Amino acid sequence: FVSSLFLGVGKTTLIQKVTQALKSSGIPIDGFYTEEVREGGRRTGFDVVTLSGKRGPLSRVSSDSSASRREYRVGQYVVDLVSFEQLVLPMLRNVNHGSDAEKKICVIDEIGKMELFSQAFIQAVRQTLTGSGAVVLGTIPIPKGRPLDLVEEIRSRKDVQVFNVS
Repeated sequence: FVSSLFLGVGKTTLIQKVTQALKSSGIPIDGFYTEEVREGGRRTGFDVVTLSGKRGPLSRVSSDSSASRREYRVGQYVVDLVSFEQLVLPMLRNVNHGSDAEKKICVIDEIGKMELFSQAFIQAVRQTLTGSGAVVLGTIPIPKGRPLDLVEEIRSRKDVQVFNVS
């Protein structure tokens, strides 16, 4: 797992370059990464992009400060949980239920606050780490406030190596 305290350090860029190198070497790989969405030079949200080429919104800036009960927010961003789960969960299920002949590398960029609103995602990540046999290449944040349970669980696993980037 790749970790960093700061946004914009290049975790996703690093993941993308490693992914390209693995793909060009013929190594089976699947997964997703998150990508900034910008309009007029300003970040307006994040998209989820699967390695198979599907894309959908993860979050968007909301000008409405009054959050509804069903709305998941991180700062100024409203998380589109339905879109996220529709893109990511089928891919993780495929990794988790593949045969031994289909063992692959699974890219999970990122396991952070927005993604962790999804209980189904949390379960799928745990299953991928413990039962799939896949090698996981992922990104996690360094906690700035209250630690995120799944992130700390991953960080403390004996079979996980964390590389901090700056």
